[in-house]
Amino acid sequence: MSYQEPALLEKRIGYKFCNRELLTEALTHSSYANELKAKKQSVVCNERLEFLGDSVLSIVVSEFLFKKYGKLPEGELTQRRAALVRSVALASYARQISLGDYLLLGRGEEKGNGRQKQSTLENAFEALLAAIYLDAGEKGLDVVREFLVPIIEREAEENYSPIRNDAKTELQQLIQQAEGDFLEYVTVGESGPDHDKVFVVEARLNENVIGRGSGKSKREAEQAAAREALHLFGETE
Repeated sequence: MSYQEPALLEKRIGYKFCNRELLTEALTHSSYANELKAKKQSVVCNERLEFLGDSVLSIVVSEFLFKKYGKLPEGELTQRRAALVRSVALASYARQISLGDYLLLGRGEEKGNGRQKQSTLENAFEALLAAIYLDAGEKGLDVVREFLVPIIEREAEENYSPIRNDAKTELQQLIQQAEGDFLEYVTVGESGPDHDKVFVVEARLNENVIGRGSGKSKREAEQAAAREALHLFGETE
């Protein structure tokens, strides 16, 4: 599998960028940016777009579920949302548009089969959503919906299965029992080469650390932190 021109991706997703730099940024992995940085060349990787794309994804998915399954209780809607935005699902969406073929990767990431790595694909997919959202301006959410909803609708109808032992959902439901408490997940460290990173995340309740976990992706680390927090509260053995 080799690198493909971004123009082919635009045809696949049915959207042509006005600002091609946004598309390039969405497709630029940190390993590629770091290699050029070592050569005194400045390139922006897709991590900032990934941050925004996570929120765009959540809005569109939540809205879709509310409209399609609005009569379901909140807990079931939360489970369905978790299923649609989990790592394996996002990587699947990315593969449906062959997103890995268009990524700019460093040599180590390329040799490590980075174009098919789940964490790389999920992050790039979120970054792509953010790039579309920003490029389309005032119509950003509408354009993202047009692209994303058919994909998640198929996933919801064909591949949905309740997520068991979803620690983040269980912890959120537990915290919601007390008014005014604020739960957040904070990435406090990352280590390892670009093609094999390990992330460390803390679960914080009202700024107090209640759990800490690590994983190959931020979502995996968040789940580990949530499990530790549930153990602290006596919810697990």
